[in-house]
Amino acid sequence: MTGKTHLIGGIAATTVITSFTNYDPVIFIASGAVGGLIPDICHGGSKIGRKFPLLSNIVNMIFGHRTITHSLLFLIGIGVVLSMFTSNSTLIAGLIIGIASHLLLDATTKRGIKLLYPVNFTVRFPITIKTGGTLENIVLLLLTLVTIYYGKDIVIPFLTF
Repeated sequence: MTGKTHLIGGIAATTVITSFTNYDPVIFIASGAVGGLIPDICHGGSKIGRKFPLLSNIVNMIFGHRTITHSLLFLIGIGVVLSMFTSNSTLIAGLIIGIASHLLLDATTKRGIKLLYPVNFTVRFPITIKTGGTLENIVLLLLTLVTIYYGKDIVIPFLTF
């Protein structure tokens, strides 16, 4: 999946969940957007990899692409590490949900993900989507529509005077 799909995936997931929780929507959705991009730190050409090239190169040299950063180990590890530095559950939950959305989206690609890393087992859905292809653009559109639908309940109260 491309960066824009991962970005809107994190936003869509947290926007939907915001409708059912008391999380601060601004922090929750913003952290979901960031979380949607974080797993691709292992790829120098990704949106986040271009922002942090040194870190991206180090992670890629040690682990390669779509291994540890696309695993349950990474997802849990990020949650544990973040909880040592902040007690802001809204921020932590948003990042975790954004990362989870990224893993789910990449599991729909032909390459899949190493969800159980370090176990060398690839997880992918039976029907896959070509990165940057027409089906990905349809997924992007659907995620955008979901964001708009659930986001209206968040934005409209701010617009009424």
